[in-house]
Amino acid sequence: MKITPDDTLIIFDEIQDCPDAITSLKYFNEKAPEYHIIVAGSLLGLAHHNGTGFPVGKVNFMTLYPLSFLEFLSANGEELLRDAMETEKIDIVETFSSRLIDYLKYYYYVGGMPEVVQSFIDNRDFKEVREIQEEIISSYKEDFSKHTDSNTAERIGMVWNSISSQLAKENKKFIYNAIRTGARAKDFEIALAWLRDSGLVYKVTKISKPNLPIKAYENIDIFKLYILDVGLLGALSNLSAKAILEENRIFTEFKGALTEQYVLQQLKITQNELHYWTSKSNVAKIDFVTQVEDYVIPIEVKAATNLKAKSLQQYRKDYNPEISVRTSLTNFLINNGLYNIPLYLIGLFEKLTINSSG
Repeated sequence: MKITPDDTLIIFDEIQDCPDAITSLKYFNEKAPEYHIIVAGSLLGLAHHNGTGFPVGKVNFMTLYPLSFLEFLSANGEELLRDAMETEKIDIVETFSSRLIDYLKYYYYVGGMPEVVQSFIDNRDFKEVREIQEEIISSYKEDFSKHTDSNTAERIGMVWNSISSQLAKENKKFIYNAIRTGARAKDFEIALAWLRDSGLVYKVTKISKPNLPIKAYENIDIFKLYILDVGLLGALSNLSAKAILEENRIFTEFKGALTEQYVLQQLKITQNELHYWTSKSNVAKIDFVTQVEDYVIPIEVKAATNLKAKSLQQYRKDYNPEISVRTSLTNFLINNGLYNIPLYLIGLFEKLTINSSG
């Protein structure tokens, strides 16, 4: 194909497999800026490529996440419904709440990985969905070995494999001893860093106080660990497809771990910093706390329609936040600064809280 400057888009895929291609980006920028270049590849490979000088300052980054729930709706031909959600036509949206909850169930199982979503759209075959998810997980594990030594790869795999069981605990705090008896942080800190750098896991640290700036109050040694996609978490946990057909069972599976993963996944697209909070006695806990502008917003995740939120009540009593969020399967409601946001709308929580509060 003839390459015409200013008119041809050149794409280098799997660029992590070609160190010279990575280096060449500097020279395209400096010597041939008339050519438009896009590159794609594994973050794991790019972040840990030995012997390659990365062209810092010569490229612009774009982070691609799995499809959000809103994008999942669009992919399934529900563009009008998505538009109603994004324009905050709550009355219209709630008319279709049962339909949205059905799509939410599908999303919990399918997740947002593009190939998996396309398979679901084409065939509505849950077995095929699971097979593709397992292939993706296998390819990640191959990457562990491909880009590091055998000892580190083994530890990366141990951390990765432990995440689903750690999230299934009542207290979802990540415990190294649960990976291997007697394990300590220093044994797995490199493995954990690899997974974070690759974009495969998200580390949600605990804060001691929900004060500004929130980053100043985090404890980096106490955290919860989530993966990049709720569908892949279900695959790692061997979630049965039958779960999505049994009323709302899927929302409470693994002590609500899937629902927390889902909420984290929607929030992460717009919120760089997510934390969690527990009281000194550990009796009360808030699943996520984030800073938006000058607001520190607690977000309590309820998996179904039970709105009893003792932890959030305690938090509100102690800190009197201007905005608090509880997400569940019930309809949208505002009561004295407490916003009850349906799970299918949680990706729009900023628009529904900050913007609506003026």
